[in-house]
Amino acid sequence: MHTDAIKEIIVPNLTDEQKNFVYASEADVLNVALFGVTAKEWRKNNPELAVTGNIRDYTDLLHLIILNNLENTNAELIKIGLSQQERLIRLNDSAKKQMNLLKNDKRVKKLAILQEDVNKALLSLENK
Repeated sequence: MHTDAIKEIIVPNLTDEQKNFVYASEADVLNVALFGVTAKEWRKNNPELAVTGNIRDYTDLLHLIILNNLENTNAELIKIGLSQQERLIRLNDSAKKQMNLLKNDKRVKKLAILQEDVNKALLSLENK
């Protein structure tokens, strides 16, 4: 939904280079709203991790759930024509509210435990 909203509303008449900038900029709106940093800032602060992944690759399940929700919300905000600055403010507010609601949610905790178990099993298979 998020990519489609950007594709349909923001980038129809842009060059490929401009489109790449817009997609990165919109990804950073979500990064700043949730993590408080852009992808570039995260890479600068985590050079050893940046070699093999990005901020989203190294976050926990709770943040991924919220990120998914923010992508859907941002898609809707793009469709109604809100500026990037206004969307960032709304998305950050939404991220804070979701964090407070979900951080102690038993279902999210169970999913996180399940994810840890899956990751351990995958590591075990890789080491064989």
